[in-house]
Amino acid sequence: MKPKKISYLDGIITIDPDLCNGKPTIRGKRITVQTVVEFLSMGETEEEILKQYPTLESNDIHACLVFASKMMGHRYTLQEIA
Repeated sequence: MKPKKISYLDGIITIDPDLCNGKPTIRGKRITVQTVVEFLSMGETEEEILKQYPTLESNDIHACLVFASKMMGHRYTLQEIA
């Protein structure tokens, strides 16, 4: 059975096993939530990100932060790999 495509936050965040190795992306584009969050963590402004990715909207960046925050609300167990 092939994994299905899913979406969050009214379809802004999508997960497609055939796109970007199944990482969460923005509206099915090849722009991952991880990419946007990493740019923000390095001090890039929303305006700078929108200039680099003109197909994004301000709401997309906000959705990335909401999605990342929701993911961090889950309980995780980390294991060391040899």
